[in-house]
Amino acid sequence: MTTEKVAFVGLGVMGYPMAGHLSGTSLGVTVYNRTDSRAQQWLQTFSGEKAATPAETAADADIVCLCVGNDDDVRSVVYGDTGILAGLKKGAILIDHTTASPQLAKELELAVSEAGSEFLDAPVSGGQAGAENGSLTIMVGGNQAPFNIAKEVMNVYAKSVQLMGPAGSGQLTKAVNQICIAGVLQGLSEGLHFAEKVGLDINAVVDVISKGAAQSWQMENRAATMAEAEFDFGFAVDWMRKDLAIALATANAAGVSLPLTALVDQFYQDVQRQGGGRWDSSSLIQRLRSPDAR
Repeated sequence: MTTEKVAFVGLGVMGYPMAGHLSGTSLGVTVYNRTDSRAQQWLQTFSGEKAATPAETAADADIVCLCVGNDDDVRSVVYGDTGILAGLKKGAILIDHTTASPQLAKELELAVSEAGSEFLDAPVSGGQAGAENGSLTIMVGGNQAPFNIAKEVMNVYAKSVQLMGPAGSGQLTKAVNQICIAGVLQGLSEGLHFAEKVGLDINAVVDVISKGAAQSWQMENRAATMAEAEFDFGFAVDWMRKDLAIALATANAAGVSLPLTALVDQFYQDVQRQGGGRWDSSSLIQRLRSPDAR
């Protein structure tokens, strides 16, 4: 299969720049967004076409990429008379970049397969900056043959694309990613809060310990803004709680204990109560700074 036309459904914080990277290639790109003004804005910045419905967006596309909010959002643009499946041609590949449940991935694989096409669940990591810089990490679930084809497209906006196993494996891997991030951010929050309270220079502390075993992406990229209480950017607390809910529900169904993840999820709920639902996920430190707001 030769990929000549690509469609992109969902032009949010992540999808907007991801589709933009595709417009810079020789591929023909058609986009759709539920809020049409967003698609109009995209066309003013990038080259491509806009469709009126997901079905029209998918028509004639060799690969259809999808990046929306949650399971219900995915279903709303995939199913129905105007959904992606109504326009998806036989042999095409649907790539879902949404962080959604493994159960949805398996459901979609069956539905897409019955339509004579291929499906890959392919959640991403790297945040808005990764999407804008074309440096995302993509963890993929699905079959090898469509992955081999679709990887060339995903490489346009990613630095790493890896097949993790059958459908649902991408979403399971993303759950592992979020579990690890939640734990690291809580530890970093407590460490920086401790440094503040005992009178240390946070920047000096981070400069030293980031050279050793405590080093992490979160420390390198978030410690400075955490010290300054700047959180009006990045991966929102609301989104993190959505992702952790998927991880916790999946773990519960599998009989897996995630005590730290469950605890940090409650801490994020405290941040939401402080009005920080749209703050970056590194804002866990604010819960420690304002204990009375819990």
